[in-house]
Amino acid sequence: MTRTLLAFLLLAFTYLPSQGQVSPINKKATPETRNLYTNLKRLSQKGIMFGHQDALAYGVGWKYEPGRSDVKEVVGEYPAVVGWELGHLELNKPMNLDSVPFQKMREYAQEVYAKGGLNTFSWHLNNPVDPAKTSWDAADSTIRHLFQDKNAMKRYKSWLDGLAGFMKSLKGPNGELIPLVFRPFHEHTGSWFWWGRKHCSPEEYKQMWRFTVDYLRKKKANNLLFAYSTDRFTSREDYLERYPGDDYVDIVGFDIYHRPPADPAQLAQANQNYIKEARQMVETLRQIGQEKNKVWTLSETGLETLPQADWWTNILSPIVQDAGLSYVMVWRNARTDHYYAPYPGQKSAEDFKVFYRNPKVFFLDKVAKERLYAPTTQDKLGSRK
Repeated sequence: MTRTLLAFLLLAFTYLPSQGQVSPINKKATPETRNLYTNLKRLSQKGIMFGHQDALAYGVGWKYEPGRSDVKEVVGEYPAVVGWELGHLELNKPMNLDSVPFQKMREYAQEVYAKGGLNTFSWHLNNPVDPAKTSWDAADSTIRHLFQDKNAMKRYKSWLDGLAGFMKSLKGPNGELIPLVFRPFHEHTGSWFWWGRKHCSPEEYKQMWRFTVDYLRKKKANNLLFAYSTDRFTSREDYLERYPGDDYVDIVGFDIYHRPPADPAQLAQANQNYIKEARQMVETLRQIGQEKNKVWTLSETGLETLPQADWWTNILSPIVQDAGLSYVMVWRNARTDHYYAPYPGQKSAEDFKVFYRNPKVFFLDKVAKERLYAPTTQDKLGSRK
């Protein structure tokens, strides 16, 4: 190889885009949102953030008590990621479908941001063609009918207007828009929602996704990162069947819950099967995330009522460890028969403390030190050029 050719190749590789250099799909994203995306990618190379749905709003045996969190009461620290639900915002109701008032949700999201954590939002919206139907009411061809029905489309646009307004009402102490992860039309590889696999074609799903993203951009909701989140999938092709395109997705993720059999004799094998299948999905997601230079997450998971005392270290940890995932989030603690994070005295609480002490698992305090919304050193150097 000649010196000239060698010098050329070295120069070329010097200016190849790094896997760490990422930016949101929205070219008009706020500075804080751009910083968040870069830092999510950077932090995922160090470890995984832990999240909990509705963590600050309520827990087992309590509601709306300032400073409380079941997770905090077990390990002394808040989760790094908090999930929120926007369902019923489209109906102009004062509280969401889980009875969390939207004003309180706004205050909690501001608190999470002020503490240095991450907010993520799902949206179990009613059917825009027939608003009396919920997300779970089976309705074939809703998306096709939506784009054919001017009145239904007008209704859906008004819902998006309200959603954009709520997202833009979430502001930090200096009036800046709080960056958020928005995860619409999730679990679409299943068919329990009207946007699910059996109720629309892949092209219809993509059309719905792209229209929604474009509309929210037009409404200047420039603080959103868009997360594409399937349920269980069997292959790379299955995962990407309804993927709307790299220009429409910031974060790739999936949801998978642990539902072991009631028969104790079957439990050990079922647990191993769950770990193996979930880890295979994580590895497929890692490949997709690396190829597309996206952030990847395990956006929902959990074992209801946590009857297995070692679930955190012997079930969840093998699935998420050293996988490059940005965060893993468990579902909400609604009542004594429906919770996914431990509370003081719960059977898995001691094992959760061991999980918490894993140096590669990040709760709020460690994440706050990483300053998710601040520019990286590299960004600062670039801005001086």
